[in-house]
Amino acid sequence: MMRTRKGHKVYPLTVAQKFHLYYAPHCPDMSVLNIGTSLTIEVELDWDQLKRSINEAYARSEGMRVRFAKDEEGTWYQYVADPEEQDIEFADFSGKTMEEAEAIMQKWTTVPFKMEDSRMSRVVMIKMPDGFNGVYFLGQHMTVDAQSLICFLKDIIELYCNAKYEGVPYPKDMCSYIEQLQKDLAYEAGSKAQQRDIAFFEKEIGKGEPVYCGIHGTDRLEAARAMFNDTKLRSAFNSSDDTKSSLDIFHLEEEPTKRLMDFCEKYHVSLACLILIGLRTYYQKMNGFEDVSINNAIARRATLKEKKSGGTRIHSFPVRTVFSEDMKFIDGVCGIRDKQNEIFRHANYDPTSYFAYRSKLYPQPAPGLTYEPISLTYQPLTLREKGLDQLGDIRYKTKWYPNGTCPQGVYLTVMHRPEDNGLDFNFEHQIRAYSREELEYLYYYLCRIMFKGTENPDLTIGEIIRLV
Repeated sequence: MMRTRKGHKVYPLTVAQKFHLYYAPHCPDMSVLNIGTSLTIEVELDWDQLKRSINEAYARSEGMRVRFAKDEEGTWYQYVADPEEQDIEFADFSGKTMEEAEAIMQKWTTVPFKMEDSRMSRVVMIKMPDGFNGVYFLGQHMTVDAQSLICFLKDIIELYCNAKYEGVPYPKDMCSYIEQLQKDLAYEAGSKAQQRDIAFFEKEIGKGEPVYCGIHGTDRLEAARAMFNDTKLRSAFNSSDDTKSSLDIFHLEEEPTKRLMDFCEKYHVSLACLILIGLRTYYQKMNGFEDVSINNAIARRATLKEKKSGGTRIHSFPVRTVFSEDMKFIDGVCGIRDKQNEIFRHANYDPTSYFAYRSKLYPQPAPGLTYEPISLTYQPLTLREKGLDQLGDIRYKTKWYPNGTCPQGVYLTVMHRPEDNGLDFNFEHQIRAYSREELEYLYYYLCRIMFKGTENPDLTIGEIIRLV
């Protein structure tokens, strides 16, 4: 085993990193791991200073300097490279239309990174046609997730503002990626905490086999039962054999978003709980099953050190709920909150072990069968509340660019829009697995269920199903 690489200590991959290597081989290339985004502000920028600030942000972040290498056996390792001055690219889109500029950045997002010993991110300074200026950022999911990416972009802007404007403080240091990595590896080396988490999840999985709920009803489940000649089969195929994907975004305005947020504040629940009860109630309505399972991503950034150490920390677990129609909406929301809190406490557990244990307990007739019709990520992090408010009234925009490949049938990411704090529902889906029309239908009913429930929390789930 390699001990050092180019003079740097090497470390094994974490569970969160290995999780990406688990599904990536099933896609045409590694661009499935790309995350592309742009952040622009309505201000003329000093490009030389921005370049210095970008290099400084890289120097301050160990997580952004992670490199990968393989040993003789073909196992991937990681190390943190030294800071280096890089010449930051500049793209002037001012002579193009917004559509043309965005199409170019979308194309950048589909280009995979070389894995071995190379930088796993790319920053381009961009001058946009609409008078906004800023950066395009492309990162590889084994080194960044949405939270660390936002943290990095925010650092660039704060470093720039500190250099350019009177009275803007120098940002506080980032936290050590290596220190966090060593904690994760110590946990994975058979720690007591790991034993507790294994016991918790094995007990959860042992409570019974879930059942697949489809977007229209039981058609996919019936098809799988017919295919395997098994009338008792409880899983189905949710994705197609083609991973080409599309991104469809539905916008919820600021005012209705605020009504949902006010409900969450009043009852001390997160918006993720509200979206989860909305989704599961929709699937209950369409399938007639009380038993609904939905994959839910967990950021694992509870402490300040976790928040500011960079890297990728996302684990994803199914949230399975069995709610009868006579349960009140508010009890369902609180039930999901309690279930989520339980999962959060044990969220360092390896998600691949979760699925491996589940398929051992409930053997499937073929690979690729699943119980979960959809995966959910909720991004509570907006740049505004995270310290970009000292920009005063300067308007800014963020945009996410799809990489064109999706390993799952459909993946819903819900985020706040910087312009007005309304919600964007981003459905990334395999083109051959789901159509835009199907997802629009799901989105329409999801909103109806959430509003009906938040306006009348004492209605039962069955009443809501009948009323919407």
